[in-house]
Amino acid sequence: MVHRVVAVVTPPQSTFELGCVAEVFGIEHPGVPTRYALEFCAEEPGEVPTRAGYPMVVAHGLDRIAGADSVFVTGWPDHAARPSAALVEALTAAHRRGARIVGVCSGAFALAAVGLLDGRTATTHWRMADELAALYPRVVVDADALYVDHGDVATSAGTGAAIDLALALVGRDFGAAYAAEIARHMVLPPHRDGGQGQYARRPAPPDVTAQETLSALLDWAERHLAAPITIDRWATRGAVSPRTLARLFERHLGTTPGRWLVRRRVEEARILLERTDDSVDAVAAAVGFPDPSNFRRRFAAELGTTPARYRRTFARTSP
Repeated sequence: MVHRVVAVVTPPQSTFELGCVAEVFGIEHPGVPTRYALEFCAEEPGEVPTRAGYPMVVAHGLDRIAGADSVFVTGWPDHAARPSAALVEALTAAHRRGARIVGVCSGAFALAAVGLLDGRTATTHWRMADELAALYPRVVVDADALYVDHGDVATSAGTGAAIDLALALVGRDFGAAYAAEIARHMVLPPHRDGGQGQYARRPAPPDVTAQETLSALLDWAERHLAAPITIDRWATRGAVSPRTLARLFERHLGTTPGRWLVRRRVEEARILLERTDDSVDAVAAAVGFPDPSNFRRRFAAELGTTPARYRRTFARTSP
């Protein structure tokens, strides 16, 4: 089954956001099954100017949105501009028939103007968050989120967060193992913890020593997910106090040590559930949950489903 993705190009188009979508959904990676087909469209096909200073040629019009499984609006340069009647109809018709509509960075403004975000949480680049909230008071703007995914509608923060959202959508479509394969070819982690607030504020120059300490602690935890990792043990490993450890995580990752560890263990469990026939209890133990009932609770809290249901859904789609 191929999932059809259509990206709407809007002049002047941001090449990076569009490139993020193309890299995740439009590139064939060696050894990774092709499960997406990507096309581009514009209201006026032909040469479309870009923010990088060169034009790009888009062959198709908005009619390509019909039949798409996912539609990406990869930027909306004039934030206050209302989408044309043709684009409104194309997006709402696609949404009505069950297509996923995604606003990348300033693309959230287009989705808000169409009404797809009314009464819902959304995000955009931290620099534009106040403007989005002012223009569309019916949208609940989360200025710190890297992305917000409601299933049928999703939005991402700026630039690099487009990759975070794209990989998360791949994981939802075809499982964590498949998303991890794509991320590996892109030399990226399949999931980033924290929010964009960690990038929006720079109260002090970077502490290189602290970053090196945190990197070493994360590497160690990755290698010992199955072992008991207490906050005290983790802090001792880095020759810091538990309070300092918490500050390192908050400053550089925008999360807590415990939250990072649970998410990382659940992510690893997803891959094992997809790729092995090990029992759920064995998978739980392998990722550091000696109590299977606690593992099931944590897994459900993160993903909204049980490990067994997750395996039934994704085990056959993993490479």
